[in-house]
Amino acid sequence: MAVTAVRAGAAVRAGVVRTAALASMGIAAHAAVNARLLRVAPPARPVPERVSVILPVRDEAARLDGCLAALLAARDVPELEIVVYDDASTDATGRILAGWARRDGRIVPLRGAGPPPGWLGKPYACAGAAAAATGTVLVFVDADVIIAADGLARAVALLRDSGLDLVSPYPRQVAASPAERLVQPLLTWSWLALLPLRAAERSPRPSLAAAGGQFLCVDAAAYRRAGGHAGVRDQILEDIALLRAVKRFGGRGVIVDGTSLATNRMYVGWAELRDGYAKSLAAAGGSPAASAAQVGLLWWLFVLPAAAAARGSRAGLAGYLAGVAGRVVAARRTGGRSWPDAAAHPVSVGLLGYLTALSWWRRRRGTAAWKGRPVTAPPRRRGPRAGS
Repeated sequence: MAVTAVRAGAAVRAGVVRTAALASMGIAAHAAVNARLLRVAPPARPVPERVSVILPVRDEAARLDGCLAALLAARDVPELEIVVYDDASTDATGRILAGWARRDGRIVPLRGAGPPPGWLGKPYACAGAAAAATGTVLVFVDADVIIAADGLARAVALLRDSGLDLVSPYPRQVAASPAERLVQPLLTWSWLALLPLRAAERSPRPSLAAAGGQFLCVDAAAYRRAGGHAGVRDQILEDIALLRAVKRFGGRGVIVDGTSLATNRMYVGWAELRDGYAKSLAAAGGSPAASAAQVGLLWWLFVLPAAAAARGSRAGLAGYLAGVAGRVVAARRTGGRSWPDAAAHPVSVGLLGYLTALSWWRRRRGTAAWKGRPVTAPPRRRGPRAGS
């Protein structure tokens, strides 16, 4: 009887591995389909409307010069303004911004003293800059993004040609250190492999929304109709929340190919990457149970087959290779490094699980912070009651 039980357990484990391998193959195939469906910006042409670039900055002295120089070199955007909102920087950001504004009148410098209760810093800076913007198209850009000379014109052309209200051109991700190369490619892979792009364009469902705040192009009227950043004032993932708001008000939007439009090195080194993901992964999950389920699913799909392959399982090997194939598809389609980085996909997924747990740990302890500020918005103060 003991032998029978052992055999039954082995059969169950083998079945679990085979199921995971088949699912991984399906995900790799879906990534290949999405790679063909991914919207690509048309060639640049003169933009016949005013474009307002919104650039929120806080302590970005090391990056601001490169970002602004690239924006000012934009071609085919004759009516361009760049509204830069300095969110109470403590370094040389303000001085650098003032120098650029003196040299080029297209730059509109604004200075804030920090977000009020109920707001997080980035939504508040974006809202303040958008309120001063005069364009019919708003392009939100982060300071760590370098836009190609034709990037703005092509992004606006894609927005108008597609008939969408919001497009999020995902920049080519630059990953240099070992930690960056392990974790950063998961961002591009996740939406290319797991998000049904065409359904996401049409569906108002919140679960079918993906956007990157690094580079986001939105019709100004649709933005204001959806409430702008005031409607997502306390959201850590304000980019996805903004797309969901646009959808709630009848708009449509989706993530698109920004590989040739911009580059982005989001984090430099392990410490910055760790803190960056620790501020946001808990918000991405929504609850500890949901985050645990998401991580568990990814481990089943991509870590379990690799572990089984190491013990000689052919099904495990097939599942591992399918995971690697999906990563290679995503990397080649979006200008990333495909080899040997893709071979470490199970390690990348394992590290993502650690960062997710760390994010929840810091949130529960109240230590989650970014650039010297907590990443949860303090509650808004209640006004005095009537008659008091």
